[in-house]
Amino acid sequence: MIFEAKNIHKSYHNHVALNDVSLSVADQTIFGLLGPNGAGKTSLIRIINQITAQDSGEILIKGEKLSPKHISQIGYLPEERGLYKKMKIGEQAMYLAQLKGMSKADAKRELLMWFEKFEIGNWWNKKVEELSKGMAQKVQFITTVLHKPKILILDEPFSGFDPINANLIKSEIMKLKDDGATIFLSTHNMGSVEEICDNIALINSSKKVLDGKVTDIKKEFSKNVYEIDFKGNMVGFANALWTNFELIDKQSFDKDNHRATVKILENNTLNGLLSTLINEDVQLKQVNEIIPTMSEIFIEVVEKNNKLIS
Repeated sequence: MIFEAKNIHKSYHNHVALNDVSLSVADQTIFGLLGPNGAGKTSLIRIINQITAQDSGEILIKGEKLSPKHISQIGYLPEERGLYKKMKIGEQAMYLAQLKGMSKADAKRELLMWFEKFEIGNWWNKKVEELSKGMAQKVQFITTVLHKPKILILDEPFSGFDPINANLIKSEIMKLKDDGATIFLSTHNMGSVEEICDNIALINSSKKVLDGKVTDIKKEFSKNVYEIDFKGNMVGFANALWTNFELIDKQSFDKDNHRATVKILENNTLNGLLSTLINEDVQLKQVNEIIPTMSEIFIEVVEKNNKLIS
């Protein structure tokens, strides 16, 4: 594991921000750090960046206890952007790159490459205050990844972008992963989580309430519900379900072509459902399992957890 958090606890006065939180993140993966506002994500990010320290527990980077020497191995894009508005973009990017230990020549070469890739080569002498939010976001993304850190922490990296530029950033995040980076993605954009995250952890009210591979979590929360397109008689289809299956919804496109949403009840299988329908002279055209989205899972887990602690 490139990153491990072990039993992290952090309190501010009478408020518990993190309560015995443990995480393991494999090398060269994209890890979604999820949770409602105020759940504790930012506190954990601040601890990883050594902006603040945990009260107890430990953070390990490749098995070593987190220390100041690891700062150069981490790139951090905060949700609240921090560029100097009156400073020229090129000058500011050079300054930030050299703070991360890059030589002036290496910084200039890498910056020119990134500026060309993002089609912002003519912005070098502009001031940040002249840029839109999305344009400034591009610059800050570049300064975050420029020194090729092993660990990237991206907090709401798609904020301020139109769909085209959001896809550009997603593409670059995937390339950074392929080039060896491990990426923490803290976002409320569940669509992006489904698209690019390998694993996630969900923090709610200071505690980790869910973690694992995205594919495994989606299977775990599956409700055993299927959408079925078929040709035949809807009444006969519904009668065939009897007590083993539940007809949740139905839709008819014409006299013979229909769509039904069916839940397989306990101790029954998809094979059993299909056999039942075929025996009723139903011509099946398409069968798709309805998998819950990460947004639906997020809401379900948080609401359930809130009921337990209320």
